[in-house]
Amino acid sequence: MGEKIHVLISEEEVDKRIQEIAARISRDYEGRSIHMICVLKGGVFFMCELAKRITRPVSLDFMSVSSYGNDTKSSGVVRIVKDLDEPLEGKDVLVVEDIVDSGRTLSYLLQIVHDRHPASVKLCTLLDKPDRRVVEVPVDYTCFEIPDKFVVGYGLDYAQKYRNLPYIGVAELTED
Repeated sequence: MGEKIHVLISEEEVDKRIQEIAARISRDYEGRSIHMICVLKGGVFFMCELAKRITRPVSLDFMSVSSYGNDTKSSGVVRIVKDLDEPLEGKDVLVVEDIVDSGRTLSYLLQIVHDRHPASVKLCTLLDKPDRRVVEVPVDYTCFEIPDKFVVGYGLDYAQKYRNLPYIGVAELTED
């Protein structure tokens, strides 16, 4: 089994849209610092590019959650694999995600963040697949809404491959 990757969103389109979202976030947070929380592993590419373009002071933290274990289907049980290093109380938090899909895991993660008493919580995603949504989550900043296709690149992977692609591609499984 192999894969063919077709460009869905070019590197230039991704860069341009991240710049636009960063400018909007910078305006929305005028006079405040932003504590960015990256959802690992996929969100790290997006968060780094976004943080470089935000003109407000930023601090970074990372969290990893899993609902898959060693399977390809969600178990429905979410567990924290890596928790935050910093307390959130009183901070303006921006959760940064690579893709919002079913919403299950992200809904759980946002509840954890809210329970830690930040001043505010907003969600920013590179990609949104609203057709797959099972649990509604409030997405404040979306770079791209995409169809229900399996995508890779810019942090998203297939079997830990393709994260480093500078564009968003659709992965098609092929018979070798």
